[in-house]
Formats: sequence, C-alpha cells, structure tokens
Amino acid sequence: MNDRNSSRLAAFGGTPVVSNQNPSLFKWPIVTEEDEQAVLEVLRAGAMSNTDITKKFEAEYAAWVGVRHALGYCNGTASLLGAFWGCGIGAGDEVICPSVTYWASCTAVLGLGATVNFADIDPDTLCIDPGDIEHRIGPWTKAIVVVHYGGYPCDMDRITTIARRHGIKVIEDVSHAHGSLYRGRPCGTLGDVAGLSMMAGKGFAIGEAGMLLTDSDEIYERAIAYGHYERTGGPSRFAKSESAVKGPLARFRGLPIGGHKHRMNQTCSAMGRVQLKYFPERIAEIQRAMNRFWDLLEGVPGIRAHRPPKDSGSTMGCWYFPRGLYRAEELGGLPCEVFCDAVRAEGVEACSPGSNSPLHAHPVFHEADIFHQGQPTSVAFGQRDVRQGSGSLPNAERITEISFGVPWFKHDDAAAIERYAEAYRKVALQHDELLT
Repeated sequence: MNDRNSSRLAAFGGTPVVSNQNPSLFKWPIVTEEDEQAVLEVLRAGAMSNTDITKKFEAEYAAWVGVRHALGYCNGTASLLGAFWGCGIGAGDEVICPSVTYWASCTAVLGLGATVNFADIDPDTLCIDPGDIEHRIGPWTKAIVVVHYGGYPCDMDRITTIARRHGIKVIEDVSHAHGSLYRGRPCGTLGDVAGLSMMAGKGFAIGEAGMLLTDSDEIYERAIAYGHYERTGGPSRFAKSESAVKGPLARFRGLPIGGHKHRMNQTCSAMGRVQLKYFPERIAEIQRAMNRFWDLLEGVPGIRAHRPPKDSGSTMGCWYFPRGLYRAEELGGLPCEVFCDAVRAEGVEACSPGSNSPLHAHPVFHEADIFHQGQPTSVAFGQRDVRQGSGSLPNAERITEISFGVPWFKHDDAAAIERYAEAYRKVALQHDELLT
C-alpha cells in the first residue's frame, strides 16, 4: 500500500484504517465453564422458578454495591415498575425524566395512571439537565428519574438537593451504569431507589433479568408486595420469614397487589453470582481500554470524550453504550451524519449519529389510550397537561447532531485501539474534503 492511498479518506477510495477486525475485542458477556456449570445445575435440578439462588445473588449484589436491599426481577423494566410503585406513584401523579433514554426508564408509569414531564439533557453529559428540573415540579410531582446515560453519572448532588427541597423521590435507572461511580460512590446508591437491567446486551449481562436497589425498608416491602407474591408475608409456604414483607402489606401474602409476577429466573441469578465474582476486574480492563481510546483522541477538533473529568472521582463503570460528543462548528459545520459515514468507511461499524431518540414527541406519550377512557392516558388521570411537542427540548432534539457511537472495547489491546482511534482522527483532520 502506498502512503498516498493509506492517508486518503476511504470514502474517496483510500484504504480503510481498520481492515481486519478482531471480534474478541467486543465479545460480551464473557462466559466460562463456571457460568455454564452454574446454569446447568439449576436446569438439572429443575429449580428455574425457585428463589434460593436468587436470594444469595441479591445479598451478594447488595454487598458489592453497598445497599441494604437488592431484589431480583425478571427484567429491568419490571424493576423500574417496582420502583415506581414502591415510591407510591399512582393515578394523577407526575414523574420527571430525561427525554433521551430507553423507553423503560419511564413508560411504566402510564400503567399506574401517572404521566411523564420530560426534561432536556445536558449536551456534555447527555444526562438529565439539573437546570431543567425544578420549574417542572408541581403539586402532583412525585419523583425525578435520573438515567446515568452511557455510564456517565448524573449530577446527583444538584438533583438530590432539588428533590429534598420539594420532598420528592429520586429514582435511578442504572441500566447503563453497572459499576459507575459518582464522586467515589456507586451509582444505584445515590437516590431513594434504583432499577437496572441485566439483559444480555448490558454491561452486567446474565440473560433477561433486572434488580431493584434501595436502603428503604418501605420501598423494598412495597416492591415485594407488588410483584413477588411468594415472598410477601411470612412465615408461609412461599417465603422464609427473614426475607418476607413484615409491615402492613404482609396481610396480602399469596397474591401480588399489582397482579404481576416479577420473579427472576434462577438460570440468570446463578450466572449472575459467577459474573459478579469477576466483574470488577473485567470492568477495570474495559475502563483502561476506553480511556486509552479517548486519550489518543485528546485535542482532535470536533470530537470530545463522553466521560467525567479524570480528577472528579467519577467513572464510567463498564462503559456500556459508549458515545462521543460531536461539535460541528469545529469542523466547518460538517453534519454529524456525514462524519459518521466517513468513519464507517474507515472500517468502524460502531460509528453512527445520535443514540436513543427523544421520547417527549413519541405518540405513546401524546395519543395512546391504554385504558379505553376516550382520551390519552398521559392526560386522563392528570391535573394538568404536560405533553410537549417539537422544539420544546432543544438538546434532546439535537441528539443526532451532538453525539455519535464509538467501539465498546472489552479488552485493552493497544495496537487495535490505536487503529480505531486513528479512523476518527483521520476523518476529523480531513473534514474539509467532506465539505466540498
């Protein structure tokens, strides 16, 4: 290969920087014979629907993250539903949630008769903008949902101060942020309750599963009573007394108040126990790899690392769903989509503009009549209409212009990471050719 061809953008016939991709760099989760054996033991015992292994996993996860209570769920969406009901959210209530997130962060409140007042995001963190929260709080606001987006911890000091001032709950969605730290404290322990996904594509991946985390006995007991019928009240044939709800909800034992079955499949909890043993060392390698990638791109015009300052005490955990920040004004106004197309031509499949689409304009939150009431559920139970249209949340609506995807490295292979970083650098430094 001649130097001229290798330096020319692949979009114009040059040689791609990344030509031979190593799939093992991105393989996740890491499944060993130990995982397989743990799952096989459950299958051979026919114990998939029991809770003995799940309770051990809950205790180990709670100890690892540092909370009093952990409660296993069939998926992350169910864990957030349990968190909402655990916080007392019901008909006529409102929750505040960032518009850029996966739908499970908030959609479950519609099924409780509540609605969502969406907030804008901060263009540097891609998390909820603390400055766009307080003016949304009204008499019916019960909680703020924070999403540590892409693993980036939200500004929890500002958010919890606002919540305390108004006497409302803070619910953390930690589905992106397994192992992330906010100023040295684990995400998932910073609000009143947290819900998180452990599905196969997440940073802590054990199948289709979720977890609720809280220090509150009341929230924990309410979450059990809502969807864990076999663990409500005790002692009984369903639950041992030490793990059961003991408060005023104990009389509901045997039937879930919410009519849901939220139990975790024990093939997942068995795998979870094994994964947790090795998770700290595995995410440490991911952090080394991802930080190496961004360090190589420090100072390149138009692109920024989506990560906290190095001296902040905050970390990106397992760096799930990694993003970059795009600043078109530094590249002559080059659209993010054009930049991403050129990077993909260099062999980086992960590079695409944006992330999750904004939720505030979706028809589900404007038109869906879940209970056949003749009007949208988002307003049917409410005291005010908090629906928002196009133009109301400018940063959220520009998500495809201000962010892009980057590879999620699972191993710290310096030579390979350098090639991927070079693809982004090459396009940014030759952006003028893409403007003609």
